[in-house]
Amino acid sequence: MIKIILRIIELAMSIPSDLLASENITFEEAIALTQSLLSEIEADRLSQAQIQQAVASLVNTHNGARGFFVTYLTDDRHLADEPSPGVLDALREAPEIVAELLVKNLAMSAAMVVYHSRHHKPEMAAGSQRVQGRSRHLIQTLQIPACQTLAEQMLENLRTGQGEYEQFFDRWGYDGEQKAAIGSALSEAIG
Repeated sequence: MIKIILRIIELAMSIPSDLLASENITFEEAIALTQSLLSEIEADRLSQAQIQQAVASLVNTHNGARGFFVTYLTDDRHLADEPSPGVLDALREAPEIVAELLVKNLAMSAAMVVYHSRHHKPEMAAGSQRVQGRSRHLIQTLQIPACQTLAEQMLENLRTGQGEYEQFFDRWGYDGEQKAAIGSALSEAIG
């Protein structure tokens, strides 16, 4: 009898397969899947266990995690302002991928606030500020040791002009003011 009850609970908690990412998901598919997932979360149709299962399936791969974060952090809904326990638990399941993307999202959004402000685009600057705030909040809430390590490496690279993130900064062509904003955002995030 107990086995039957446990199986019923297990089936009731399983998530529709169309909300689970495959191992070979593309970046574009991950964006679309995350949009669907956020709509389901907003409509309160998923338990925290189901949210955790869906998000974990996304952040388990680099493309899935990239698609998740680009959608989750920029979404107009307020779901990312106070992440649910299911989202937080899922993000902790893939600490290396999550840490790298959170630190880079924090850096890039800080640099884009400067860029959009310079070009008199207040709405775009506000959007980048929102991504920066959400990224910082996740870094501080998750307390993943890899976030601290990567942020410190990036800060050291900013101080010395050499290191792991030299190519990252060169690729995006960040100038001194943008690098200063990145440094401030990282320092604030990791205390």
